[in-house]
Amino acid sequence: MNKIFLICLLVFAGNLWSQSIDDAYRYSRSELNGTARYIGMSGAFGALGGDISAISSNPASSAVFLNSIATISLKSRNKDDNLRYHGSTSYSKSDEIDLGNVGGVFVFQGSSDKKLSKFSLGLNFNTTSNFDNNFVTGGISRQSVDAYFLQKANGIPLDQLQLRDDENIADLYSFLGENFGFDEQQAFLGYQGYVIEANQDDPNNTEYFSLVEDGTFDQQYRYNTTGLNGKLSFNIATQYEDWLYLGLNLNSHFINYDKFTEISELHSNTSNDPNVTSRIDFGNNLRTNGDGFSFQLGAIAKAGDYVRLGYTYQSPTWFNMFEETSQYLETYSSAGEFVSVSPNIINVYPEYNFQTPSTHTGSVAFLFGKNGLISGDLSLTDYGNIQFKPKNDLFFQSLNDAISETMKMTPAFKVGGEYRLKALSFRAGYRYEASPFENEEIRSDLNGYSAGLGYNFGSVNLDIAYETSNYEEQIRPLNSGVLNPVSLDRDLSQFVATLTIGL
Repeated sequence: MNKIFLICLLVFAGNLWSQSIDDAYRYSRSELNGTARYIGMSGAFGALGGDISAISSNPASSAVFLNSIATISLKSRNKDDNLRYHGSTSYSKSDEIDLGNVGGVFVFQGSSDKKLSKFSLGLNFNTTSNFDNNFVTGGISRQSVDAYFLQKANGIPLDQLQLRDDENIADLYSFLGENFGFDEQQAFLGYQGYVIEANQDDPNNTEYFSLVEDGTFDQQYRYNTTGLNGKLSFNIATQYEDWLYLGLNLNSHFINYDKFTEISELHSNTSNDPNVTSRIDFGNNLRTNGDGFSFQLGAIAKAGDYVRLGYTYQSPTWFNMFEETSQYLETYSSAGEFVSVSPNIINVYPEYNFQTPSTHTGSVAFLFGKNGLISGDLSLTDYGNIQFKPKNDLFFQSLNDAISETMKMTPAFKVGGEYRLKALSFRAGYRYEASPFENEEIRSDLNGYSAGLGYNFGSVNLDIAYETSNYEEQIRPLNSGVLNPVSLDRDLSQFVATLTIGL
């Protein structure tokens, strides 16, 4: 069995990094998660409160509770993807069951002569984003993977890519990672895997050509990701007199993300030249772990007997991120000769910081006595403010500039309603999230619809909800523009059941 080496890339040079705009969006976005009542109204709870998941919308929500509660939710998540790649279509489907959220609120009554008539303490865990995704797609392309290796190699001296007499693949791959960075490692794989060749057999040569003939290629792309972005909220809130609620959340975040991709291509035509490379299999693994902190400030005010107004400030989330990568390249010549370039090296990158954008949310709710309500939230998030740090790193400076040019201020709108018939409640909602990209082909607007039921047994509430949403996005193989993206049309649905117990 081959030994697996660990190398730490400790020099803060720009080309050591491999982060992208795709990473910026992945770790900044959030999905609709929470209790069945919250889901049933599409999360439009910023001016309402009285639900454990409403704490994530407005930390003042916990002070609206009349009594202490504990709640737990189970969720069934279904994902249907229609994929298009090089003119071919395919379909992927997945189902999973997991914990939607769990939490509790403890309510303490103040004395009647004090203006702070009530305060509450809350604790809530929910999943911000689920990263599970798995598909295989393919099609006939006129673009080869060779363009990726040529892009990385041109400008790099041949001397860096050639093995010395006492070196093996792992030694030189490790040396390049420690002393030069990611691009040199990619060039090395392509050169040693006979995908590219030097224009001149000269150590100072910096130009390369492809060993893959022009033509058409039967390409297959495998994509598998797992993990989640989770948030644990510590909440404190208070009621001032009988008209104002104020709250604070201190949020602890964590990210676990594993990604495996493999792009395989087979030249559609048989070449008579035995030195031509006719098949390529290129695999990449990425593991990311992160922990972070954020806070939220919120207020809910009664504007008369039938109107509630809310405001929430969501701070940026400040993450510390850790990444590891590994790769392999396998090729076949037209004569059937097999070459494997598998360094069995885990690249351990320097810890870096990542900052998501802040969000401002305004809310309004209309109450119709005990019969029902209508509520709406409007949020603004400037994704152009996403930042990778340290800022003095040249690569991060360039990436942050690209983010500010590629991503934009984005509105999100939620509206929900509830009608009560004695102990039974009927709910429905709609949400809209605009694309965070200037080019909406990268990610389209999202539209979602929800419905739910709830029954009050007294000290116990049972709620169920169903929510469905749709959006389109593009996934770029190799995080590079040299290959056409995979176009994905996704229908995402979830069924949630929540049990709430009065304490």
